[in-house]
Amino acid sequence: MNKREIGTSGIKVVPLSFGGNVFGWTINEQQSFTILDAFVDAGLDFIDTADVYSYWVPGNKGGESEIIIGDWLKKSGKRDNVIIATKVGKPMGEGKKGLSRKYITEAVEASLKRLQTDYIDLYQSHDDDKDTPFLETLETYTDLIKQGKVRAIGASNYDGIRLKEALQVSKDNNLAAYQCLQPEYNLYEREYYEKELEPVCRERNVGVITYFSLASGFLTGKYRSEDDLSKSNRGQGVKKYLNPRGYKILAALDKVSAEYNTTPATVAIAWVIARPGITAPIASATSIKQLDSLIKATELKLNSDAIDLLNSASSY
Repeated sequence: MNKREIGTSGIKVVPLSFGGNVFGWTINEQQSFTILDAFVDAGLDFIDTADVYSYWVPGNKGGESEIIIGDWLKKSGKRDNVIIATKVGKPMGEGKKGLSRKYITEAVEASLKRLQTDYIDLYQSHDDDKDTPFLETLETYTDLIKQGKVRAIGASNYDGIRLKEALQVSKDNNLAAYQCLQPEYNLYEREYYEKELEPVCRERNVGVITYFSLASGFLTGKYRSEDDLSKSNRGQGVKKYLNPRGYKILAALDKVSAEYNTTPATVAIAWVIARPGITAPIASATSIKQLDSLIKATELKLNSDAIDLLNSASSY
C-alpha cells in the first residue's frame, strides 16, 4: 500500500489510522486483540489512541486503551510493525491536564508504561492549553525527542490562528514543530476544516489526521431515522445529522457504493483519503466485518464523477 508521510517527520503510514477509543469501552481486551491482529495482518500500520481513553466510562480512570494496546504489543511482538500515536492534555483527574512541562513529563512516562514501549512515534497535544506558553510546551516536547522517548509531535483541536502561532514559536526557537493536526472532518462536517484549517496545513506542510471520519457512524448508513439511534452506545451523537442535508449525503453514498459494489462506510473513508492534504482518516471498528469496510477504503480509488457527486451532496 502507498504510504504517506506525517508532515515532514520522516514517519510514513498507510493512509488509515485505527481509532483506539473503542478499546476498553465498546470492545474488551480479547476483541481488541483480534481487531488489532487483523488490522496489521491486512498491511495497515497506524494506531491512534490517547491517555484519556476511556476515562468517561463508569469505573474507568483513563489509560484503558493504552493498556490494551500495550498488552497486545507485548503478546504479539509487533511493535516494529506499527506506528503508535497517543495524546496528552485532556483532563485525567485532579491536577492531571494541560500542556505544562511538569504534566507532560509525568504523562509521557505513564503512557510509555501503559503501552509497554520505550518510545511513542507520534505524541499529540490533545487540546490547546492557553494557560501554558507555547515555548514551555514545545521545549518539553523537544527534550522528549532528544531523549528518544518521542519521534514526532502533533496537535489536536487547535484553531488555525493558534496552530500558526505554535509553528512560528518552533521556527523562531529552533524547536520541534507540530507535524500534523487532528481535526474533526468528514463528508458532513466540512466547512470549519476547509475554511479555517486546511489552508494553514497545506501552506505549512502539516499532515492532517481526521477524527470522526464517519461522523460517529452516521456515514455508515446504519442510522437513517430516530428509531435507529438505539443501535449503539454512540447513537444519540448521530441525531444532529438526521436532517435534509444528512439524508442527501446518505443518498449520494448509497449511489456511489452501489456503483463500486462496496459499503457507504468504505466510500465515506475513501472520500477523505482522496482529499488533498490528508494524511490519514481515523476510524474505529468493533467487528471484523466493520474493519473490512475500513481496509477496503485504502484500496478504493474514487473517480472524479463520484467525488463530484459526494462534494455536491455535502456542499455547505
